[in-house]
Amino acid sequence: MKILFVLTSHDTLGDTGKKTGFWIEEFANPYYKLLDQGANIVLATPKGGKAPIDPSSDTPDAQTEDTERFKKDAVAQEKINNTKKLDTIDQADFDAVFYPGGHGPLWDLAEDKVSVQLIEAFNKAEKPIGFVCHAPAALRHVKGTDGEALVKGKKVTGFSNTEEAAVQLTDVVPFLVEDMLKEQGGTYSKVADWQPYALKDGNLVTGQNPASSALVADELLKMLKSI
Repeated sequence: MKILFVLTSHDTLGDTGKKTGFWIEEFANPYYKLLDQGANIVLATPKGGKAPIDPSSDTPDAQTEDTERFKKDAVAQEKINNTKKLDTIDQADFDAVFYPGGHGPLWDLAEDKVSVQLIEAFNKAEKPIGFVCHAPAALRHVKGTDGEALVKGKKVTGFSNTEEAAVQLTDVVPFLVEDMLKEQGGTYSKVADWQPYALKDGNLVTGQNPASSALVADELLKMLKSI
């Protein structure tokens, strides 16, 4: 299995003066779950080079076994510090693609034409495509093979409006993931804030929040093993 992870290059949280980036747990859990099953994982970002870590995901209360493992893993650190540039990636080289969240994707991956084309290519090839938490933002401009929004008519989830309100960033983010998915015609659903929840519809897998990253990874793994 060769899997592409696409992370954000964006590290500024609107005009708050605070930093953002990708959420460590949403990267680390799927990374190790897939790695331990023998996957070859390549990391890419829009700008290449170091992928910024969201400082909020690096606090003591956000730590898990996987984040602790990541911090001691020189190989994974090296990969994060030296991601490939997204425009050098060819979907034909991979079996699946996964997008971890964090607030960063709302600014760059949501609008990145290379990312849009890449997701469309993976989807056209009927390969598994996975997104968790804020990462479904990357689906904002993605079209399906029928020319309609990829999420139209599909069962999807992603960071909910109530969760965004809970972290007090509703007025900071450029758009709300839940609202966007509904506007694009997705059949959006969620569970209680911060509880694990993931949906699979065809080759598309989406997870609601950081706690859902394991479920998304499990679904991707199941699909990959059935190919």
